[in-house]
Amino acid sequence: MAKENTEDNKEKSTLVLKEEKILDFWREKDIFKKTLEKESPEGEFVFHDGPPFATGAPHYGHLVASAIKDAIPRYKTMRGFHVDRKWGWDCHGLPIENIVEKELGTKSKKDIEKIGVKKFNELCREKIFTYIDVWNEFIPRFGRWADMENPYKTMDTSFMESEWWAFKELYDKGLVYEDFRSMHICPRCETTLAQSEVAEGYKDIKDLAVTVKFQLKDEPKTFLLAWTTTPWTLPGNVALAVGSDVKYVKWHVGDTAFILAEAQAQKYFPDFTREDSRAEDISVESLIGKEYIPPFDSYVNDESLKNRENGWKIYAVDFVTDDSGTGIAHEAPAFGAEDLELAQKENIPVIKHVGMDGIIASEVKELAGLSVKPIDDHQATDVAVIKYLAGKDLLFSKEKYEHSYPHCWRCDTPLINYATSSWFVAVQKIKDGLVQNSSEIKWSPEHIKNGRWGGWIDGARDWSISRQRFWANTIPVWRCGSCKKERVFGSVADLQTASGKEVTDLHKDIVDDVIVKCECGSDMHRVPDVLDTWFDSGSVPYAAHHYPFENKEKVETNTPADFIAEGQDQVSKWFYYQHVLGEALFNKPAFKNVIVNGIVVSEVDGKKLSKRLQNYPDPQLLIDKYGADAVRLYLLSSPVVRAENLTFKEGGVDEVMKKVMARLHNVLSFYELYKDSVKHGATSSSTNILDQWIVARLNQTVEQVTSGMEEYELDRATRPLTEFVDDLSTWYIRRSRDRFKGDDEEDKKLALGTTRFVMREFAKVLAPFTPFIADHLYLALGGEKESVHLDVWPEIKAADKVVLETMSEARRIVSLALELRAKENMKVRQPLARLTVKSTPFFDEMVSVIKDEVNVKEVVFDESLSEDVALDTVLTPELKAEGHARDLIRTIQSLRKQEKLSPSDIVQLAIQTDEKGKALVEKFKEEIERVASVNISFENVSSEPLLIEEMSFALAITITT
Repeated sequence: MAKENTEDNKEKSTLVLKEEKILDFWREKDIFKKTLEKESPEGEFVFHDGPPFATGAPHYGHLVASAIKDAIPRYKTMRGFHVDRKWGWDCHGLPIENIVEKELGTKSKKDIEKIGVKKFNELCREKIFTYIDVWNEFIPRFGRWADMENPYKTMDTSFMESEWWAFKELYDKGLVYEDFRSMHICPRCETTLAQSEVAEGYKDIKDLAVTVKFQLKDEPKTFLLAWTTTPWTLPGNVALAVGSDVKYVKWHVGDTAFILAEAQAQKYFPDFTREDSRAEDISVESLIGKEYIPPFDSYVNDESLKNRENGWKIYAVDFVTDDSGTGIAHEAPAFGAEDLELAQKENIPVIKHVGMDGIIASEVKELAGLSVKPIDDHQATDVAVIKYLAGKDLLFSKEKYEHSYPHCWRCDTPLINYATSSWFVAVQKIKDGLVQNSSEIKWSPEHIKNGRWGGWIDGARDWSISRQRFWANTIPVWRCGSCKKERVFGSVADLQTASGKEVTDLHKDIVDDVIVKCECGSDMHRVPDVLDTWFDSGSVPYAAHHYPFENKEKVETNTPADFIAEGQDQVSKWFYYQHVLGEALFNKPAFKNVIVNGIVVSEVDGKKLSKRLQNYPDPQLLIDKYGADAVRLYLLSSPVVRAENLTFKEGGVDEVMKKVMARLHNVLSFYELYKDSVKHGATSSSTNILDQWIVARLNQTVEQVTSGMEEYELDRATRPLTEFVDDLSTWYIRRSRDRFKGDDEEDKKLALGTTRFVMREFAKVLAPFTPFIADHLYLALGGEKESVHLDVWPEIKAADKVVLETMSEARRIVSLALELRAKENMKVRQPLARLTVKSTPFFDEMVSVIKDEVNVKEVVFDESLSEDVALDTVLTPELKAEGHARDLIRTIQSLRKQEKLSPSDIVQLAIQTDEKGKALVEKFKEEIERVASVNISFENVSSEPLLIEEMSFALAITITT
């Protein structure tokens, strides 16, 4: 990895290199494996991981989920649980098929069938792991531990066989059935879609609506007006529906009459009034059964059309109202749910003038070959229909309107409603169980439970699990061509026994050739459909373990899972389908605890991060620049872990790196500078108030982080980490510097021992969130185990509230006093005589802290003071001289920094000055030499002199070896 040798990047590069060194250490010592093998007194903590596709590189959605999925298992492992972290790959479905189709240049299913299902599936199999090497490199580098060497794959026969078992169980329980229904299909993919997939693809588009004239057969000059937003369905019209409770009128215009709902009459005929002689009441009863002439006659004379005698008539229904349109609905049962229900109830014919590919059939000569909703111009066919209607004088009016319309979640093609056969899981039959078991699930954030999740469960429909595609698991139903008897297979062994043929693969191109003999003597062939890939994902809890053929006791004991996590889009998908199958198969919820993350959006344009839009920094480059720990902590402490959107800001990662990682490295470096100066061990029992305070802060932080983790609230668990690092670095270490450098060995031993204890324990607290720096600190501080990740979670101890509250008050007083200094333009280096505090007296050690921070000679407590604090700003000559000495010390320290000297480097300092300057140096020589780590001599110096008050100083440092 290339490194720029600049001051700006030096520290960042060091952090990254340290992470890579820790990663090498984990691999060399097999630390992850050892965490799985160590004692687990608390037993199993079951975590299920949703399988990603390896057809693209990891993106920020994966980063968020991975940070969450890694933090909880690491934490639970340290709490004494065994947490299996089996990786998995999603292998089936349209995401893979679309990639292969794009490379092949195919435009339809027919093109695939020409190539051959076997060849197509072989290509799909080859494409699955295009980016597997990238994933196998990236996930460990991000600090996530998962068993990627032995993953489950949804295309493996063992996984697929478990799904066959599940299907048969559902079938035997009466929870799977086949039905002919109106469903959303994608014309390009030529397959049905599940409710959740349809919900994902809605877009606002502009469409065309028409009001069409339907002529009554027995009244050639009378027309019913029907309004429709899908003109392309008109060739499939077989009925008109009127509302049972709607009032209708006939409005005469010259020798022509129009029938529509009275409530809509004025909209279509502005001069309409109820009292006008041209208005005539029409009862619903008088309309029922009347025949009309359809706008397209393509199928009117088709004698093979089933129930033809009931077509092109008027029917009364409950679902037609007069609050929109004309109060009369055009019915095309092949393209609408209510239309199909009416057709099934009244035995009305069903005309499919459009194939599943969205192409209009040859029977409709006027429109044959047109695509009803082409992706490049979804209005094109509707325009052709409108032109046809206008030419036939059947177009009453047309209008444009905007609405939300579903599109394919994979290829972006507009969907259409289409009547077809599909296999369903009878969700309605188990809905009470779904609701009841939902009450046992803990959600983070909590509002998802009764919000998005609760709403989805309440509106749950039967789940369409069949697809008309190729690369997927197969529906294990064989049907007799003669007697239509069905046989469902729940295992490879059962199929082999029944067919007498060895079966090693359950994909369509293989099992479609397996023939089973029916009891009637005829052949049974597999039904052509394949399984919805969400059946794959929903089966992970058991299929990943080849249940029930293997690991039966393990799966049953470990159901439901203790924890899962994914993005909020999975509430109606992976979470839901697991829950359905968990209830249907085991009468249990599939999981106990779930974290739902939000979406990461771009700082550039506020949109969801998109490779196509290039609106985000490359994740790998980000990690190379700031380190994985900084990215992880930035994400885990943000609102994204509670299902809120996060505007990703690289500056936010940079800030975390500087405020947490860099500070911790600096604290460690400072400790290591002095650790050998006196023999010491880690201690938490110092009598020094600063030591007591930082130990109390550690205990407080452990309690806060533990509480957040136990509640699965990761932002609440991680925010105290940054606060603690700030206190450790900017208060404790800064206040203890003189103790580290001083000659009091006992006090130095306490400072070093406390720092070692606190840093080592804090490393354990960091471990689930920032695993690299946690192990770096732990190993550098002599942790007892081979790795921090093999150690136990810190014991939760009560924090010393008195010490915490007193120090908090002292810091408040310091802050107020420093504000007064700023107002008086008194720099902190200038000592002052006195600070008066409105309070009862503090104990001496805390007074010393206040004196040093505010730089005063005395702290006085006076409860009668009108203000909280008061400063004596009168400067005596002695105070001024001491301030000048402090200015000189600061200048010397700046010079040391320019020379890149470490605090332990004792150097010669040559000073050329005037008499007043020499007198000042001699007066404070001992303090200057001690604080600035120099040995002073008065000599001629060639450097540019500087002025302090009216004194001139030229300085030169000589480094001695």
